[in-house]
Parts: sequence; C-alpha cells; structure tokens
Amino acid sequence: MIRLGKWMNPWRIFLSLLFLAVQVVGMLAMPTFTANIIDYGVAEGDIGYIIQTGLIMLAFTLVTIGSALVNVYYAAQESQGLGDKIRRKIYTMVAYFTNEEIDKFGTSTLITRTTNDVMQIQFVMMMVLRTMILAPFLMIGAGIMAFTREPQLAFVFLISMPILGLLLFAILKSTSPIFKSMQLKTDRLNKVFREGLTGIRVIRAFNKDDYEKERFDDANWDFASTSIKAYTRMAFMMPSMTFAISVTNIMIIWFGAQLISVGDMQVGNLVAFMTYAMQILIGVMMVSMVLFFLPRGQVAASRIIEVLDTPNIIKDPEEPKKLTAGNKASLSFKNVDYRYSGAEKPALKDISFDLKKGERLAVIGGTGSGKTTLANLIPRLYDVEKGSVQVNGIDIREVRQGELRQLIGFAPQKAILFSGTIRDNLKYGKPEATDEDIWHALDIAQGKDFVSSLPEGLDAHVEQGGGNFSGGQRQRLSIARALVTDADILVFDDSFSALDFKTDAKLREALAPAAKDAAVVIIAQRISTVVDADEIIVLDKGEIAGKGTHEELKETNKVYQEIMESQLKGEDI
Repeated sequence: MIRLGKWMNPWRIFLSLLFLAVQVVGMLAMPTFTANIIDYGVAEGDIGYIIQTGLIMLAFTLVTIGSALVNVYYAAQESQGLGDKIRRKIYTMVAYFTNEEIDKFGTSTLITRTTNDVMQIQFVMMMVLRTMILAPFLMIGAGIMAFTREPQLAFVFLISMPILGLLLFAILKSTSPIFKSMQLKTDRLNKVFREGLTGIRVIRAFNKDDYEKERFDDANWDFASTSIKAYTRMAFMMPSMTFAISVTNIMIIWFGAQLISVGDMQVGNLVAFMTYAMQILIGVMMVSMVLFFLPRGQVAASRIIEVLDTPNIIKDPEEPKKLTAGNKASLSFKNVDYRYSGAEKPALKDISFDLKKGERLAVIGGTGSGKTTLANLIPRLYDVEKGSVQVNGIDIREVRQGELRQLIGFAPQKAILFSGTIRDNLKYGKPEATDEDIWHALDIAQGKDFVSSLPEGLDAHVEQGGGNFSGGQRQRLSIARALVTDADILVFDDSFSALDFKTDAKLREALAPAAKDAAVVIIAQRISTVVDADEIIVLDKGEIAGKGTHEELKETNKVYQEIMESQLKGEDI
C-alpha cells in the first residue's frame, strides 16, 4: 500500500488533511457550545446568550460541513486517481507481457487484479484519507476536551474502552483471514465464468450445460459462503459498538448524576462529557473499520505489485539501432533455436533461411511442428534462445520493438477482431489509411464482395472477437488488416485455413503483384496454399526437414510427400 501511495499527489493530500483538521476542530467545539448554552443560557434564562451562542454554533456547523465536503472531494480525487494510475500501469505492463508471462498469471486473475483488486485499494485509500486520519484526531481531541471539562469522570473510559477493544480485536482476528481468501475465490469465480462464456459453443456441442452449471454453482457458492461468513462476523461490530456506548453512557449518567446532586458538576458539562465520550468511541470504531478492511487492501496491493514487479522478458536495448523501411527489405533466420519455458526439448532447432524483397517463403508442416512459433519470432513476440532473427540485416534484439513491428504486417493464426466497425479494425495498423487503401486491401483479401454487400459497408458493426462474422470472413478481414499496413514484411500465420480452395487460389493470385515490394512469409498446412511460393520450408518436430520449391520437394522430400498424399489423390498430386 505504501509503495503504491508514491503515485499520489502530495499537494492534494495536504489540502485534504488541512480541511480534515478544520472539520475536527468544528466537531470538538460543538459539545462545549452546547454545554455553555445549557449552563449559562438555559439555567440563567439569558435568551440573548442562547441566540448569540446558537449563531456561533451555526457558523461552526457550516464551516465543518464545508470542510468535510472539501476533504471528501480531495480524498475521492486521490483514491480514484490512484486507481486510475494503477490500472494504466498494469495495462501498460500486461501489454508488453509475452505469452509466457500472461500464462504465468492467467487471464482471469489479471482481469481480477485490474478491476476488483484496484477497487479494493481505492476503497481502503479513501478510508485511510478520511477515517484513519480523522479518527485519531477526533479521539485525542475529544479525550483532551472531556478530561479538561470533567477529570472526575475520566475513569469511565478505563472500563468501557478495554471492553470495546477486546470485542473488536476478536472480530478482526476472526474475519481478516476470511477476507484475504475472498480474493483467491474471486479469481476462481471469474475463471470459471470466463471459461463458460468463451467455450459456450463447445459446452453446448458436448451437452455439458449441466456440468458447467455445477462448476459455476460450486465456485459461486464457495465465494458466497465465504462472503456470508465474513460479513456475518463483521455484523457483530455494530452491536459491540452499541453495547460499549450504552455501558459508557450508563456509567456517565450514574456517576455524573451523583456529582450534580452534590454540586460538583453542572448539567451542561454532563451533556458535553457524554458527547465527547460518544466521539471517542466512534473514533475507535472508525479505526477498527479501517483495520478491518486493511488486510484485504494489503492482499490486493501485494497481488498488483506482483504483476508490476514481473520483469519483461523482452526489452528494448539501451542503445537501439535505427531500423527504417527501404528498398532492401529482408528477413533472415540464423541458426535459430527456441524453447518454451519449462520445456525439455526446443520448439525450434537450428532454423536458417534468407528472404528478400519480392520473394515469398512458405512454411509447412504437421501440427506441433513449430510453424506458429516461427511466425511469432519475427515480430519478436518471443526471444530466440540461440542464433538470431535479422530484419534488413539487423538483429531484431538490437532495435526498438515499436520500430520493428511498424515494418511488419501480421495476420495471426486466430483471426482476432475488435469491437467497433470494419473501418476501425482495418485501420488498426495504419490509422492514416484512406478508404481507397482499405477497399484495395479487401479486394486482394477477397473480402470486398461481402463487405460491400453489408448495408453499412465499412461502417458495419463488429462485435467483440468478430462474433457476427463467419470464420472465413474474419480471416479475410484479418488478412486485409495486414495488407493495409503496406509493410515491408508480411506474415500470414495459417491465415488461409478457413478459406475454401477457390478463394484461397484467388487470394494468392491477387497477393502476388500486390506484395511485390514486400518479403512475404506464409505459414500453412495445405499444400495448395504453398505450391506457388518461391521457397518452401518443411518443418518436422521443430527442425527443417526440407527446403526448396514445390516441384523439388515433391520429388525428393519424404515429409512433404506424406503431407501431399494425406491431402491430394491421384491426378491432383
């Protein structure tokens, strides 16, 4: 919590504390004014004194209310502002995470930490700026004022305060561990709920609705029962407070009445003392409330700091080299090895090739052969374990990631679209692209016909993930988005898999002249997609099993021949 507090504005905190002090002074002055009205106004029948003191009380009340409002305003600004900064920081960190770092936490817990955990910190910080600082000032001030007015009754607090303290301590000790566990149960609930939403088609296809409902009910009830247990125990706080206040008031009235009866105490002082006693006990309860939620805030803060302290595996160099677009666009792999974290065997081993401007390289292989891993190494979504990936003759680890990715148009294996419009999605990699550029890219990607048939055209709405389009339409939009960038290097990671053979052939035919100024990498599983490539790399278990043209490989490469035989028959071969 302290570490996250460094992002707060000291000037606003100072103003918040200043107006809080004014508020406390106003609150402490009220019982004294009340006692004076009773003792010097009502008892002596002095109406003028009552009116004069009443007006002063009204002025103090207005100042107190105003100070409280300003204090709340600055405290809210700081607590909400802190949450805003934390969310921005987490988002920035996660945006640069590799898949390995995201998998370490899991998507559901990252969402929980960015939302629920930050809300916990905001709530606790608001309580700290308001309650945790107000309560001690109020308790100390009320204690001094009470003792000053009637030291003979001060012994009452020696009886009531230990009783209240023990009750609150017992409640806090029993509930704090439960509140800590609620964060983990929130993670689990979000995870199950998210899996149910993203996998709804699979769940229905396998008729597992009841099974998933039971999973969700189990996680939901686990969270709910824990919450019920925590808040049920917390509910004892108010009765404990009421009991302590009642005991205190009874003792004050009992002993105060005896002092009044012998003339050692005035009625106004008794009323003031009771009010100060109430303020002291309320201060104790306010502190206990903060202490009650503080452990939960600490857990939330530690979970957030865990994300913020996770080092980025992929970093920009301290002295980066300049990588610019040009007529000599090239891509090279030099004896590249890559191993996933914790894996015994490398996913890629000794991969080497050279690709120049205007050339088309195809990579083919069976499932798990390392094709997507190779594609992900190009924009540096992963870092190689051995060897180097070079763009325009420069190792990509020696340049800024932003500059590198500006030269790459990437169509991932899973066609991901964002909520918005088709125009928004296709301008994602090149915001300055014109409608003419977009339609040209759609024409190459064989998506022009279906987009122009939509009533809204480029302004057609895209749901989250592109759920309102078919798989083939999503892939064509994803390919068009990569083409709009007009990048030096185009990478298509199995982006044609959802296309029929006719559309696939038309797309490749249109792509050849359109990408004549780019180096093109096509990852594919279908022979028909790679036949016209300038060079084909055959991957098998992460290693290059063959390299050459289609005609060369079909005659000499066993792995390529097996792939052909599994996909083509007779005259097609």
